[in-house]
Formats: sequence, C-alpha cells, structure tokens
Amino acid sequence: MTETQAVILGILQGAGEFLPISSSAHLALAPRVFGWPYQGLAYDVMLHVGTLLAVAVYFWKDWLKIFSDAIKRPSEKESRLLWLLAAGSVPAALAGVFLNEMAETTFRSPLWIGFNLLFFSVLIWLADRRPAQTLEEGSFSLKHAVLIGLAQSIAIMPGASRSGMTIMAALFLGYTRGEAARLSFLLGTPIIFGAALLEAHKITPDQLNAAFAAGLAASLITGLACIGLLMAWLKKRTLTPFIVYRVLLGTAIVWMFWGNGK
Repeated sequence: MTETQAVILGILQGAGEFLPISSSAHLALAPRVFGWPYQGLAYDVMLHVGTLLAVAVYFWKDWLKIFSDAIKRPSEKESRLLWLLAAGSVPAALAGVFLNEMAETTFRSPLWIGFNLLFFSVLIWLADRRPAQTLEEGSFSLKHAVLIGLAQSIAIMPGASRSGMTIMAALFLGYTRGEAARLSFLLGTPIIFGAALLEAHKITPDQLNAAFAAGLAASLITGLACIGLLMAWLKKRTLTPFIVYRVLLGTAIVWMFWGNGK
C-alpha cells in the first residue's frame, strides 16, 4: 500500500467512523472503486488506532471524570456512567465475536451495503424528526445503555453506521441531538479499542512503515475534525445533510451493482 492510498483510507475511516455515513461501507467500496487490493490486517488496525486516538483526545476530560468518579465515589450516582458504558458495549462486542466472518464476507457485498444505507437512512430520519428530544446524561440508565448498545451492534453491517445507529437509538429514546452524539462517541470508544486490540498482536515489524504512519495520522486528524464538526452541528441543526448523502450514495451503489452478481 502506498502512502497516498493509506491517507485516503485514513480520511474515509476518520470521517465515516464519527459522521453517520458508515466507515465500513466506504472502506469496503474504496478498493472496488479505485481498483486496489485488500489493504491487509495491519492497515485495518492502523485505521482503528487513528480513530481511537481521535475520540480519546477529544473526550479526554470526559473519560478522566468518568474514571475518577468510578474510583473515588463508587457508591454514588456519578460513578455509574462507567459501568453503564461497559454494559452498553457488550452487545456490539458479542456481535463482533459471533458475526465477524459474515461481516467480512456476506455483509461486504455492494448491494447489501447499498440497501443498508437506504434502509437505515429512513430509520435515522424518523428518529431525527421525533419530538420532545429533551433528555440529558442524567437520564442515562441501564435500560437505555443496553438499547443503544443493541443498536450499536447493528453497525457490524457496512452501511448501517455505528454512530448513525447509536445516535438514532438515543434520539428515539428522547435524548437531545448533542447528548445523543456524545453518548454515541463514548459508547464507541470501548468498541474501537477492542477492534484495534483484537488484531494488533498480528502486526509484524515490517508493516510499521511510512504508509502505516500516514494512514494513522490521516485517520486521527480527520476523526478529530469530524467529531468537532458533528458535535457543533447537532447543537442547532438536524441530521438531514448526512441522511441525504446516505440516500444518494446508497442509490448510486444499487444502480451500479444491481444485476451484475457482485
């Protein structure tokens, strides 16, 4: 893989991981569009490490407070967020363990991706139009953590979008758009960490090259920018531009690949 290819994939991962447009869909389609071979396991890890660093850097104060409260005040209400986030991460972790093979084969079909982009766009649109979005972090409960976590597990299918599914679920539960995005990113941190950790030990020293560093940097920088963009955008605006993009992309994919058996 060249440095240019790694940077393009890093940008796709950084944007798609945090904007509700599905990073896995873009990464699955990019080699087909550009005629590239599969980038390999090392670069999959590279992309996840970049976005992990992005979310960790952006929310470092939140995570510091979450762990501090859990350690210093374990019996008080403030300490529960860490355990709720852990509980909410379980469904996606289980999906990753038991459905990983399908995620790498069946779910990566372009037509499957196209239909997922279209179908879940409808659900995200319905959630975005839900009235009375007033809940904040104080309303986050075990029930809500599990429900949002179950939605997160759907994102093992390219085209669904991890951030899209978790924001959608939080909006359906009545959270404000800003808080829905924040919970989405906090819930995603353990999953992104797990995805990187699961395969990191398989990387060989010779794979830690310039392309690896370039892709990681692109993923990190793009991820930071997109987290900030979405958090600021959702304070005053809706998810409509992202839904429109998903519909256009999904329609184009279905049109391009319908009937060719690929």
